[in-house]
Amino acid sequence: MHRILIDKDLCEGCKTCVLACMLRNSNKDDIYTLDLSSIDTESKNHIEIDKNNKPVPIFCRHCDEPECVMTCMSGAMTKDKETGIVSYDENKCGSCYMCVMSCPYGVLKVDDRSKQKILKCDLCKDKEIPRCVEMCPTGAIYLQKEDAYAK
Repeated sequence: MHRILIDKDLCEGCKTCVLACMLRNSNKDDIYTLDLSSIDTESKNHIEIDKNNKPVPIFCRHCDEPECVMTCMSGAMTKDKETGIVSYDENKCGSCYMCVMSCPYGVLKVDDRSKQKILKCDLCKDKEIPRCVEMCPTGAIYLQKEDAYAK
């Protein structure tokens, strides 16, 4: 199992991770043709500014005991015990937004187009390395094996 970890001291707030996520979740081949104003190219991560005016990347933590899974009444949010990935199935979603309200990191959000689906990181499960990790120019976002920080 892997997790995305963040060294916020290395983050410069360039938003390359956000653009990489937008590109991965669009039908475009490169960043130059990506429509940044389209509500159909929303990112599943974002950058916040902390109280010290420093950028902080906000990503799904794929928690060990995810609140989003525990509060999901329809079974749309699940955690794979083998991969550790917390997944979202929009076909099961009842649009109650309990997952959004329960996420302690504030990372889950409702899509802008339909206001019915939840935008949720899947760790780019079809790729070896998530796009945000791959594209981060400073190494602030990195992938680490779970056993490296397990209790």
